Amino acid sequence: MGDKVLKETKLAFIGCGVMAESIIAGVLRKKLVAPNKIFGSHPRGERRSELEKNYKIEMFEDNREAVESLPGKNSMVILCVKPQRIKSVSAELKGAILPEQLVISIVAGATIEMISEALDNHSIVRAMPNTPSQIGAGMTTWTCTSAVEENRQAQVKELLSALGKEIFVETENMIDMATSLSATGPTYIFMVMEALTDAGVHLGFSREMAKELVQETMLGSVRFAMESHKHPAELRNMVTSPGGTSADAIYQMEKGGLRTVLSKAVYSAYQKAVALGQKK
Repeated sequence: MGDKVLKETKLAFIGCGVMAESIIAGVLRKKLVAPNKIFGSHPRGERRSELEKNYKIEMFEDNREAVESLPGKNSMVILCVKPQRIKSVSAELKGAILPEQLVISIVAGATIEMISEALDNHSIVRAMPNTPSQIGAGMTTWTCTSAVEENRQAQVKELLSALGKEIFVETENMIDMATSLSATGPTYIFMVMEALTDAGVHLGFSREMAKELVQETMLGSVRFAMESHKHPAELRNMVTSPGGTSADAIYQMEKGGLRTVLSKAVYSAYQKAVALGQKK
């Protein structure tokens, strides 16, 4: 395991859906934690058997039992349940999570205050991953309470790095901001991808060929932007010749209000994220 900061840490995943499995798979792939130090809970026996077989981890039907399998020192409880289940699950776990145990929540809309009160615990991390995390190409933002010490923060960084890249933000409001930009972000990308593919089909390409042209172009453009370190406007100017095809295309996008629509979409998603956090 080398000098990994998580190597002696035990993890309990409460609710082992897609995102929890992504973290488990990433942690094991990077050899951050051994399988015998990972526990999980899920109500369905079939799902528990599947995860035990695939990852050699120990699964429980009962959430509280999964948490109680952890030692008090150097352990983390990762909440991965659906937002509508967080209240009932928190009620089950209250008293089972020790003060020295760290709680990481990836539950959308569940605020740090809400989780802290429900579990009577002050060492809380709130993280917001996105769907590309499922292939280790995610972007996760996270923040934590002042009770989470530096060495624990280093463990959180390493855990979340199993999903891709991670960024620490100073305030919880920035989690809502990131929810609208990076967590909801794949939605905008997929919709643009779908629209461009349909446009290609309209021109006369087969759907498969249009899809490949669009996906490779988007992937290459993002990689070029990242490696060139240039402003997007500068990159756009590089491919926009006077009176050329790009100039005509840009005119239509500006005329259609593409920037305004995207800005409104992001702000609307942000308002929704804030509203979800205010529901008790």
